Amino acid sequence: MRRGRGGSKTSKRKAATPGGGVRAPAVRLSTKNARTPSQKRWLERQLNDPYVAEARRLGYRSRAAFKLVQLDDRLRLLRPGARVVDLGAAPGGWTQVAAARTRAGMPGGGKIVAIDIAEMSPVPGAEIQHLDFLAEGARAEICTTLGGQADLVLSDMAPPSTGHHATDHIRIMALAEAAADFAAEVLAPGGAFVAKVWQGGAERSLLDRLKRDFEKVRHVKPAASRAESSELYVVATGFRGVEG
Repeated sequence: MRRGRGGSKTSKRKAATPGGGVRAPAVRLSTKNARTPSQKRWLERQLNDPYVAEARRLGYRSRAAFKLVQLDDRLRLLRPGARVVDLGAAPGGWTQVAAARTRAGMPGGGKIVAIDIAEMSPVPGAEIQHLDFLAEGARAEICTTLGGQADLVLSDMAPPSTGHHATDHIRIMALAEAAADFAAEVLAPGGAFVAKVWQGGAERSLLDRLKRDFEKVRHVKPAASRAESSELYVVATGFRGVEG
């Protein structure tokens, strides 16, 4: 969802997160262009988002990469040599972070399998599979590619927004529960699971289930998650394993 880190590595990690300093004046778009108000707000937000600019500078495929950076800096989930499954990986920002921090593709490094039904460009050190992780036989195929059980299952999946908060909440929780089902089948004892959820009432059944399967379950909101967003990440560590 982490490494032996000396002082120099810690400083490199911190540098990957937008820091302080004087921010540039906010960009405002002309109202003369043929954009809807919602399109104008989205574009202005992107242009004024320091994580978008930093992701571009560092070569990350999305600003979401910083969410995993911050989760890992706090919880140490991605250790060198770890076997990781990244569900709903496209466009690949989380896969980039996971591959770098597990040293995938290097001697003694980790193994990353990135899964998505959408096309995704190669990520050095990662194996990419274009498939539905819920399809029959998908779990066996993923574990074969991984070379065994996973140490960490990541899910930053979210369905397309309908604009109706209650509906979107239920849909994202359904994806998180499906990811938890998958994790329970592929994780090695002691493994970890990270999934995007939304604040609300629908996550209770997921949390109850995770508390049975894992030693510790917590909610974390990375700094890179927008303040106005209902987005949280549930992080479960210490997988107890499947009986029988």
